[in-house]
Amino acid sequence: MMMINPPKEEWTDALGQVHGPHDGPARIVSLVPSLTELVCDLGLTDQLVGRTGFCVHPRETLRRVPKVGGTKDVNLLRLRELAPTHVIVNIDENRRDCVEEIMGFVPHVIVTHPCTPEDNLAVYRLFGGIFGRRAEAAALESALLAALDEARQTGASLPREKALYLIWREPWMTVARSTYISATLATVGWDSWPPLDEPRYPAFEWDAPWLAEVDRVLLSSEPYRFRERHVDEVRAASGRPAGLVDGEMASWYGSRAAIGLRYLAALRRRLAGEA
Repeated sequence: MMMINPPKEEWTDALGQVHGPHDGPARIVSLVPSLTELVCDLGLTDQLVGRTGFCVHPRETLRRVPKVGGTKDVNLLRLRELAPTHVIVNIDENRRDCVEEIMGFVPHVIVTHPCTPEDNLAVYRLFGGIFGRRAEAAALESALLAALDEARQTGASLPREKALYLIWREPWMTVARSTYISATLATVGWDSWPPLDEPRYPAFEWDAPWLAEVDRVLLSSEPYRFRERHVDEVRAASGRPAGLVDGEMASWYGSRAAIGLRYLAALRRRLAGEA
């Protein structure tokens, strides 16, 4: 009887590269902070051999993992010395020329680009498949689907608001509709303003005509660390309600996506109750 070989398992990354399951322990370097956290939450900490200085969660776990510079200024010599089998990168976080150079000496470079909370589902499956962590990936999928349901219900139960989400000061900067942050905010009923797709992180002045349409201003804790003292400044400049928001909860994809959606849904409900 002729034997038929089972189909080979493969997963495609954001660049269209096809990856198969890795045989045996991997040597993983993550150049994406939120995905470093995902690697750990998938139970792959022992296979994580490098990270950036911005990879800080889980804090205690990562103390022993060597740093290879930042997301934009990777120390390629140090990276070579670590001899990774896999390097995790992101289209927004890492420079293209740097990634192309890494592809010249690392066997597997996994390219990611989640643009919506739902895109995390594919990232879980990609990592879970490559590194043999399907059960852990499935658990993350279930948690995210439940959080998405809660966030959508919150967004549907309240009047939608136009939200100005601040990420920088001097110059003042916000986010465009094409960003992961904007898509996450939209899930709970906050439409990021102004309604632009490009540039992805536009600068603006407080006399911009579209500001008259804004309902609320959210001051993020990252990348600029806004503090309470900035809230009064923004209220005076905008004439709108304003408050701080945990930037990691709105911008970190990976395993933090479910926690972030629940945080934003709770914040949305609380602020609606105060109005």
